[in-house]
Amino acid sequence: MQRECVFCSRDERLDHLMIEICELSVSTLYLYKEQSYFGRCVVALNDHQRELFHLPEETRAKLMEDIVRVAAAIEKAFLPDKINYAMYGDTMPHIHFHVVPKYKDGENWGNAFDFNPNRTYFQDEQYQAMIEKLIKYLELP
Repeated sequence: MQRECVFCSRDERLDHLMIEICELSVSTLYLYKEQSYFGRCVVALNDHQRELFHLPEETRAKLMEDIVRVAAAIEKAFLPDKINYAMYGDTMPHIHFHVVPKYKDGENWGNAFDFNPNRTYFQDEQYQAMIEKLIKYLELP
């Protein structure tokens, strides 16, 4: 665990950005609070690692399965026209993927998504309804 890492510390810095939904096989699923891309989630590896190539093959495969499971749930829950995937880490050096639904009549269709447009936030009840929808379609064991 890296104390300076927001994903490892799971403190108020992470709570400011995301809502924890559940743990998956090797990762944790979060709903991103800024929802300009309705249904945007983050899948973060549970262990602190900075690079995909540092992961054992089995862990990499399980992480990809987690991401696929989340993307399938997003598609069923929110009916996007396309799902974008992004992995950065310059400022948060912990393996995590943004799973970003895109809509033809929505924000930045046909272009890369704005990382943090800070425009669309919901009330707690709206986030909870989204989380319940995602959980319904996650097909957890």
